[in-house]
Formats: sequence, structure tokens, C-alpha cells
Amino acid sequence: MSLPHHNLVAWQRADDLFVELHLLTRQRFPRFEQYELGSQIRRAAYSVPANMVEGIARTSAREVCRFLNVSSSSLSEAAYGIHAATRLGYLTDEEEAAFEQKVRLISGPLRGLIARYRDGGGGGSLRG
Repeated sequence: MSLPHHNLVAWQRADDLFVELHLLTRQRFPRFEQYELGSQIRRAAYSVPANMVEGIARTSAREVCRFLNVSSSSLSEAAYGIHAATRLGYLTDEEEAAFEQKVRLISGPLRGLIARYRDGGGGGSLRG
């Protein structure tokens, strides 16, 4: 049985981004940064798909939008963490560019979901 959020492209990509960032920060960041910047990036990246899941489970379009907006904000926070990690020398410019592209590939469909729920109340068509 597939859960409603499993069909959302934004959720699928955000889920992948969380796993990738989680592994990266645990494996490649200096030990002290695993508990500082690494932890913050992991929390922000986790919040993106988690808030999508919670939002899609809500019954009113207004509530769904609220959680999707939190998800979008968390995505921006994770993107800044990636930028900061690059400036600190933990990631290469090429890695940062690749992560920025992944963020854009999440942001587009996420903004689309927000607009659909904001403007039309959502509906079953978003889940297919």
C-alpha cells in the first residue's frame, strides 16, 4: 500500500536529499561539525520531507499549505547549510552546485503544490 505522499515528486526528491545529506555530514564533516553544522543541516533536510508528509495528512487546504510552507523554508535552510559547508571547506564548489541543483528540483514541484493548495484547495489530483 502506497501512502499519499509517496506519489509526490517533491517528497521523493526531498527524501533522497535528506538521506544523501545525512550520510555526507556523518561521513565527511569533521567530528566537531557532525554535532554543530552537520546536525543543523540534517535537521533542516529532515524537516523538508517530514513536513510534506504531515501537511498532506491534514484535512484543510490551509493547514496543508502551512506545512508545505514550513517544508519550503526548511529547504532554504538546508541550502544555506550546504553553502556554509562549502565556504568552510567541507564541500567542493562542484558538490555545492550539484546540491543546489537538487534543491531547485525539489523547490519547483514544492512551489507548485503550495500554489495548488493555496489557489484551489488541492484535491486528489495532487496525489496521482
